[in-house]
Amino acid sequence: MPLLLSGQGFRHDLESAGCLAILVPLEGGSETRLLRRLRASGYKTQIFSARGLGDPEVFLMQLHGIRPPHLGHQCIGRNGALGEVQQVAPQLGDLLIGNSPIALWLLEGQVLSKSELISLNDLCQREPRLKIIVEMGGARSLKWQSMPSYLSN
Repeated sequence: MPLLLSGQGFRHDLESAGCLAILVPLEGGSETRLLRRLRASGYKTQIFSARGLGDPEVFLMQLHGIRPPHLGHQCIGRNGALGEVQQVAPQLGDLLIGNSPIALWLLEGQVLSKSELISLNDLCQREPRLKIIVEMGGARSLKWQSMPSYLSN
């Protein structure tokens, strides 16, 4: 198990590719071990689900508006059935402060479309501090590859 003891190969591949597609064992645990090694080497880390991500660049990097869910009968006098738009801070807002590299781990990445995965990869190319790991499903052993090579398969 030398791969998980140091995490050097994973970190080197992440830094060179910027965005990785990863297959993890279904019993879990590998994401927290790898993120702990990244934090020890100076990364700021964030982990959350890819479900409901929407436009990845806007959701992660920009101030954006959302509408609350419709909860049934409401007064339609002011905003109709849509509800007021609420401004939401970018998900990576606090992590972007400073010069530390940022590692973002997205769970359930198999729900993302090919265009969303390309957008995540392009975002990593434009923002060199940002590294994204997208969990694309399960496997018997931990495997990863760069996002462009994963998308070309």
